[in-house]
Amino acid sequence: QVQLVESGGGLVRAGGSLRLSCVASGRTDSISAMGWFRQAPGTEREIVAAVAGSGGSIYYGASVKGRFTISRDNAKNTVYLQMDSLKPEDTAVYYCAADRTLGIVYSDYRFSSWGQGTQVTVSS
Repeated sequence: QVQLVESGGGLVRAGGSLRLSCVASGRTDSISAMGWFRQAPGTEREIVAAVAGSGGSIYYGASVKGRFTISRDNAKNTVYLQMDSLKPEDTAVYYCAADRTLGIVYSDYRFSSWGQGTQVTVSS
């Protein structure tokens, strides 16, 4: 099994930045694809960013492209999400996800492991 723990969420003003971290433990040798999703109240969970095991393939959701950056440090079993130029509409619970699938994964139903989430609130 894989356990994922997110951190770095909080309250920030519009235009500010936050950096989320997700540390994996357990069967980390089984992890390849990783991603960040978010869910605001009353909305469906949406993809924010995803990265393949090698880090060579990266995907961003349309609403965050150009503002957010995903990266990973496989030696530390950690994936990061640098969020810049934050907007009130970025307010949501952010979840880290992982799967053994080689290559990049965009769909939430394909990820087998999930963190508990970290709240990000952007004030106007």
